[in-house]
Amino acid sequence: MTKRFKPISERVPHMLHGADYNPEQWLHNPAIFEQDLALMKEAHINVVSIGIFSWVTLEPEEGTFTFEWLDTVMDRLATEGISAFLATPTGARPAWMSQKYPEVLRVTAARQRNLHGERHNHCMTSPVYREKTALINTLLTERYKDHPALIGWHISNEYGGDCHCDNCQTAFREFLKDKYKTLEALNHAWWTTFWSHTYTDWEQIESPAPHGEKSVHGLALDWKRFVTSQTIDFYLHEVASIRQAGSDLLVTTNFMEAFEGLDYWQFAKYVDVISWDSYPTWHTPGKALETAVWTAFNHDLMRSLKGGQPFMLMESTPAQTNWQPVSKLKKPGMHELSSLQAIAHGSDTVQYFQWRQSRGSSEKFHGAVISHEGTNKTRVFQDVARLGSRLTELDDVVGTTVPAKAAIMFDWDNRWAIKESQGPRNQGMYYEETVREHYQILWERGIPTDVISPKHALHSYDLVIVPMLYMMTEQTASALEQYVKQGGTLVTTYWSGVVDERDLTYLGGRAKAFTRAIGVFPEEIDGLYEEERNLISGREGSAVEGAVKHLCEIASTTGADVLATYEEDFYAGHPAFTKHSYEHGTAFYVAARPEMDLLRKLYDVVLEEAEVKAAISVAIPSGVSVQKRSDGVHDYVFVMNLTEEPQELGFVPELDRTVVLKGYEAVVEKVSVKVSSEVTPLKGGQG
Repeated sequence: MTKRFKPISERVPHMLHGADYNPEQWLHNPAIFEQDLALMKEAHINVVSIGIFSWVTLEPEEGTFTFEWLDTVMDRLATEGISAFLATPTGARPAWMSQKYPEVLRVTAARQRNLHGERHNHCMTSPVYREKTALINTLLTERYKDHPALIGWHISNEYGGDCHCDNCQTAFREFLKDKYKTLEALNHAWWTTFWSHTYTDWEQIESPAPHGEKSVHGLALDWKRFVTSQTIDFYLHEVASIRQAGSDLLVTTNFMEAFEGLDYWQFAKYVDVISWDSYPTWHTPGKALETAVWTAFNHDLMRSLKGGQPFMLMESTPAQTNWQPVSKLKKPGMHELSSLQAIAHGSDTVQYFQWRQSRGSSEKFHGAVISHEGTNKTRVFQDVARLGSRLTELDDVVGTTVPAKAAIMFDWDNRWAIKESQGPRNQGMYYEETVREHYQILWERGIPTDVISPKHALHSYDLVIVPMLYMMTEQTASALEQYVKQGGTLVTTYWSGVVDERDLTYLGGRAKAFTRAIGVFPEEIDGLYEEERNLISGREGSAVEGAVKHLCEIASTTGADVLATYEEDFYAGHPAFTKHSYEHGTAFYVAARPEMDLLRKLYDVVLEEAEVKAAISVAIPSGVSVQKRSDGVHDYVFVMNLTEEPQELGFVPELDRTVVLKGYEAVVEKVSVKVSSEVTPLKGGQG
């Protein structure tokens, strides 16, 4: 049975290939606009995002609007067959607004109002800013909602940051009143009797501050939740203007790489399609594998935010950034490879920041399709044009998704709470790194994987991995227990099930349903210094042996089989790796953070139990990634060499041929699901 999502725009049922375009920077030279249109066609560009930071060009003075330049741009795009995502320009406000209405500027946690400048330096609670936003968004929608070039709305740009002004303090208190209803309930949830921090009036509550309250973990956690809530509220305020003005086209806003400041599980509910901006630090010495894995994880996260729906790679660079510690050029082949990596994990677009390099200011040296050199002769332009041509051969992939039977849990509330926990290691708990390492095991073996939240349904997965779920609600603990009971394979680790959603510890130990599922009762946890290591070893004849670091949980078993124990320190002989057969399923518990070699050995045991299938059945060389998209009738297998060296996989039965890859090469093959030997190489699949 065919299973396929609709294209991002049914008017453009192709892989979208495009860029952020800023024609307002070149209004003084109309010839550049004409050149851009011609070069876009040559590079197989079929979509652009425009207007992202255009507010002052659209409204140079309060109440004076100049849309004529944008009319010309939109009309010419339509004539040339290029579609547009039109942005609301609210990511950066005009100077006249900051001058006349200083309340729109943010106040820092130190309670100091910012000066005009930068991006997103605005208060999303400000009535003035909301009024001005609604007006410009309404006028844009009324003017362009039926324009033939328009296929969707790009709401603002990379939302982030917070404001601590009086308006935001009032909104925060209202958020807390709605959540807790009474001060008694709030004080209990925040455990404010500690250090005599009990609140007796709502007006006493303020956001965390460096010169004020910063030790009440419940306050810090709820402030972060409020920032997400208030940002979503502002986003919805922007969307409301568009809907009320009569446009029903899709809306999105570009997310960032596992951005810590906003809970994307919450935000994802309100966008029509996920889009995100990916800027890996490719070619960092000694970090090639880590970079590839973390980038793949983020692609899988973005796909998973809306239940497997294909996402948009809204921004990437075809060359280099200008803001990373070292802004490396992409080596030959890496641009095409990294773009296909995004598609392999579920993207239906490849888009860039930026089309043409700015001549001045902050990002004048950020890579672009058109450099300061200004022609089609550069290596980067040729790379982009070559990829654009290849994308025209991937229409069959549009709308397909990744058929994952394994999942890994990643949660914003949990990461916030871990970082506020003040123990057992204040120099780094390494939550994100730990998640990446467990994910890497599946990535290395070509096992399609979803990234899920604690609220996600688990029944469709053969394997669920839950690293360091410190903040675990009773509902999540019960769901994990039921998953195992009903036949699932669970992997979980130390520092899980410690606190509830209020960041209050579970009295009696850990969440009870969780400890029943794993058959282990954690009692203590030892924080190790960076250079410290302990060792674990398995039963006689077991290959499970190696070093652990950073955190070692000391536990007793309550039904689990001990597969490996610690070798050193006072807890030598205690369980370090266990397996609990629980009704119809199995739960594995990893008591310490393993080095990667050891983690691979642990997963040899886990994957033999779980029997999750990889995209191909042969061993995958280190540095090669194999991913799969499917519509239920055909699989689209991506084999990608993320190293500079040639790689050989040998004969791959699923592809019915031997696969040899050059450095930074990717092949894409269409395979019949029912008859695995039926293979259709896609154009450019071996180049």
